Amino acid sequence: MSVQPGGQIAGGVDAPAAGPAASTPGTPAVSRGGPAKSLFRLGFEVFIQNRLAIVGIVVVALAILFCFVGPLIYRTDQVTVDLTLANLPPGPGHPLGTDGSGYDVLGRLMVGGQTSLIVGLAAAAIATIVGTVWGAVAGFFGGWVDGVMMRIVDAILAIPILFLLLFLVTIVRPSLPVMIFVIGLTAWLVPARLVRGESLTLRVREYVQAVRVMGGSSWRSVSRHIMPNVIGTVIVNATFQVADAILLVAYLGYLGLGISPPATDWGGMLSNGTQYVFLNYWWLIYPAGLAIIVVVVAVNLVGDGLRDAVEVRLQRR
Repeated sequence: MSVQPGGQIAGGVDAPAAGPAASTPGTPAVSRGGPAKSLFRLGFEVFIQNRLAIVGIVVVALAILFCFVGPLIYRTDQVTVDLTLANLPPGPGHPLGTDGSGYDVLGRLMVGGQTSLIVGLAAAAIATIVGTVWGAVAGFFGGWVDGVMMRIVDAILAIPILFLLLFLVTIVRPSLPVMIFVIGLTAWLVPARLVRGESLTLRVREYVQAVRVMGGSSWRSVSRHIMPNVIGTVIVNATFQVADAILLVAYLGYLGLGISPPATDWGGMLSNGTQYVFLNYWWLIYPAGLAIIVVVVAVNLVGDGLRDAVEVRLQRR
């Protein structure tokens, strides 16, 4: 059979009507018979399909409730040292026993979790903000500005972060604000490099060039076009920054350079518990160790889910 002009097949049979045009790359998926889905909705659907990410959110939410609401329900004295209650095993009145200073371990776990979570979240926020601005400016302007700014980043990255943290906390007295400031200002380097790479590709886009042609300022291009378009990368990296900050707090606490007593963190509790490892005082080691592992893994699972959600290939499948 041959096709005649006008879309007819020889023999009088009309050719079938053309189907919907194939979606072009870069456009949201369109459901049959329905409106196009927004990128946010597509990302949300991809995220909720990741069961491990949902489990991670639940675990993080429970950890926050445990650390900040728990002390309001289960009240303990975490200031006064009482050696008559030292190293009691789990039992009535002390579900997880007591430590060498007579502090209730369950209450101590809540207080230590507050420090770890506050430092982790606040330091990650500082690192993300500083790194995003630094990387966006370096990538947008390029040239000698990019060269100078990124050489500063490379020079700091050449120093092991843990060594730099140990140096900083030995010259200043560790406290909650100091821990946040120190960890935040050593963790912004990775997001700076990530955002800088994204900015190098975004600055040549048509809408960014249009701002220049229309007389818009460079800061407007960075703040209104570069930074909003790297938000997916920034959000994903921020979750991993939280996990890294919690681990750094645990490292410093384990080395005895954490927050000063009577305050504590999970790393400090773990460090104190290792002194009794040969006495089989397991309640001084396992609770803090498991808390660190569970929370860090949960935050990483959330980060993996967000990474899938903002991945363009998955959003536009």
